[in-house]
Amino acid sequence: MKSALNAPELRDEAAAFAYVEAKLWPNGATCPHCGVVGEASKAKGKTTRMGLWNCRACRKPFTVRMGTLFESSHVQLHIWLQVMYLVCSSKKGISTRQIQRTIGGSMKTAWFLGHRIREAMAGDQLGPFGSEGGFVEVDETFIGRDPNNRPEQGKPSRSPNMNKVVSLMDRDSGALRSFVVDEVSNRAIWPVLATNISPDAVLMTDSSRVYKNLGDNFRRHYAVDHSAGEYVWKTDPAVHTNTVEGTFSIFKRGMRGVYQHCAAKHLHRYTAEFDFRYSNRIALGIDDKARADNALAGVVGKRLTYETVSARRTGAEGRIVW
Repeated sequence: MKSALNAPELRDEAAAFAYVEAKLWPNGATCPHCGVVGEASKAKGKTTRMGLWNCRACRKPFTVRMGTLFESSHVQLHIWLQVMYLVCSSKKGISTRQIQRTIGGSMKTAWFLGHRIREAMAGDQLGPFGSEGGFVEVDETFIGRDPNNRPEQGKPSRSPNMNKVVSLMDRDSGALRSFVVDEVSNRAIWPVLATNISPDAVLMTDSSRVYKNLGDNFRRHYAVDHSAGEYVWKTDPAVHTNTVEGTFSIFKRGMRGVYQHCAAKHLHRYTAEFDFRYSNRIALGIDDKARADNALAGVVGKRLTYETVSARRTGAEGRIVW
């Protein structure tokens, strides 16, 4: 049986450039300087830099790396594709140390590669959930403890030192979106729902008071009462939040068992990673290779420097403790 890691673009630098060019430039070489498509010629010669093109319109050189997360990276492109495939094919993620052992190099490089790939996975949100009147499950979960994340004085809060994540699951598309919020309250959750869920949607939540008034903004709102041992309506088995709650188990197993340590300021990047893999899972007809290709499509128009990703928060570093 042929291993997926034996694919030419994962072993050879020239093949990697050709592969990325074909995926990111389906209509021909696109100049990142002037935006002209198909008006560039490939530079030739023994001393020519790998993948170099010359634009005939603006007369500037470029490669497929420019204008993407790969720009200014000293890591070879086929190594980038290897790590991207490993991250996309690992259901609960792959640790920085494991990436380092696999590709070699420093832990700092492996850590930065992981965060850049998560940035590609974040992608752009495409329209609200439930726009066709479908069911959207919403629930929140708590993970780790952040010593810097404390409620305002005089304002009691549920699990005040824990990081709070709200997740939305669209049953029609099977897509998942998660957001790190400061508190579980109407004022914190409503902007998330208003931006990401259509008023035509049918909202599915638990019986938390947070959603009691928010549900009036949607076509219908059904709630299951977990405190009474109710997880599925007996009169209507479609009413439940079991799907979105099931995604929390995958997320927490990965964060605790694989990543183990995470600064609170990076938690949104990890939620984007788990959301991406769930929204591009095999049950939706997307295999490991197609999932990696989808992540590759997300590298365009993004830059993430080491200084940006490693910048410290004001005050002590907020490190999540399990």
